Amino acid sequence: MLARRMPRRTRTALVLALAALALTGCARRGEDRPNAGATLMLDARPSAIDAGIYLALERDFDGAEGVGLRVRSPASRTTPLRSLLDRRAQLAILDIHDLALARERGHDVVGVMALVQRPLAAILAGPSVRRPRDLDGRRVAVSGRPADAAIVAAIVRQDGGNPRRVTRVRTEETPVAALASGRVAAATGTWSADGSALVARRPRDHVFRADDYGAPDYPELVLAVTRETLTEHRDVVRATVRSIRRGYDEALVDPESAVEALIERVPSLDRATTQQAFDAVSPAFLEGVTRFGALDVPALRAWAAWEARERITRRPPDVERAFALGF
Repeated sequence: MLARRMPRRTRTALVLALAALALTGCARRGEDRPNAGATLMLDARPSAIDAGIYLALERDFDGAEGVGLRVRSPASRTTPLRSLLDRRAQLAILDIHDLALARERGHDVVGVMALVQRPLAAILAGPSVRRPRDLDGRRVAVSGRPADAAIVAAIVRQDGGNPRRVTRVRTEETPVAALASGRVAAATGTWSADGSALVARRPRDHVFRADDYGAPDYPELVLAVTRETLTEHRDVVRATVRSIRRGYDEALVDPESAVEALIERVPSLDRATTQQAFDAVSPAFLEGVTRFGALDVPALRAWAAWEARERITRRPPDVERAFALGF
């Protein structure tokens, strides 16, 4: 409507100016556009925390950066790391503890971006467990990940309980399913996805978050690559980081559209529960940092010391080698 009121000469000049600006912008972006495909392996089945990635795909932010991003779900908890090492994926979302343990085993994997800025680890418990120390003498389901036992011990110890009196039971079930079975009093999981699903189904249950019981703030999930990929395909990694960052920036101002983009790709997810989970976890995307994805060095150093203190790793991870700081 406004354009119709402009004099024709003014409209023509405006169109030419916008066209010149667009060409200039494209030329500038073209300097570091890799024009390549890349596969990203998620850390688990898609959930609310991944909504920013799916919004980036839905709005073609990856294409705008010159990357054709393919997102895959893992077959098991070990798939993300294996997919990096055998080159089936160029990028993967890794639990920060898995990254540290992989490096301790000699695999040169590097974190390039944080998805969240605080721990997601938690103990999920039934109504009779009012606080973590109530787990003395009871059974807790764990996934078998090396960090699970340490998380349970840290939370119970911080609350005044005795971790040695907690019986850990390895299971392949989800935390919600493990609790529903009645065979255990609690289970390890995440407060962002597992905790939201649990409370939606069983409102009287409890979620004990690791950072409420002594764990420092650290980025639980990180986007990781191998050192080889970082060296040889740095442009692809940078372009992917830019597109994902843009996806989460948009998700934070338009959370409903982000969840909608996720549901369209993963229709098995419940919309209401997913929206609730996204709203719960979204403050963790920017907590303590000024832009999405930032790797906060003091937080990482505090995590490295805690990682060794809780015996998840034998010694504190080398933060400068484990992460591409300032990427």
